Amino acid sequence: MKEEFKLIQKNKKAYFNYEIIEELECGIELVGTEVKSVREGRCSFSDSYVQAKDMQLMLIGFLIQPYSHGNIFNHQSDRPRRLLAHKMEIKKFQRKVNEKGFTLVPTEIYIKGNLVKMKIALARGKNVRDKKEAIKERDLNMDARRQLRELNY
Repeated sequence: MKEEFKLIQKNKKAYFNYEIIEELECGIELVGTEVKSVREGRCSFSDSYVQAKDMQLMLIGFLIQPYSHGNIFNHQSDRPRRLLAHKMEIKKFQRKVNEKGFTLVPTEIYIKGNLVKMKIALARGKNVRDKKEAIKERDLNMDARRQLRELNY
């Protein structure tokens, strides 16, 4: 039996601004209206990051819009949310962030079965030269695909 996997959103800016070293799948501690809002795709990665302290991973700046059919018990949209992972994984990531100058960024949010999951990544910031090379490589690939498409017609 295959588990249902539905990608809600991908943080493309994280892949552009950071060099991804290692990824980890985490659960998110959400309230009911947040889950319904995420299922509708009403969330945003804008300027969000993960903070590791006191053996906990906290998701800061991740925006989940209020649920459209919610009432007075609707959630606060930009509150910090706890990420759920094994203690050893949290310890390993916290050590790397403290020692080597890495940062933790959220890269994907998706639904796996009935659960909302988030993929976070241990990342190192790219400098301007690396970003320009990534843009140049992307443009060259686009041109090559375009020329192949024109040759086939």
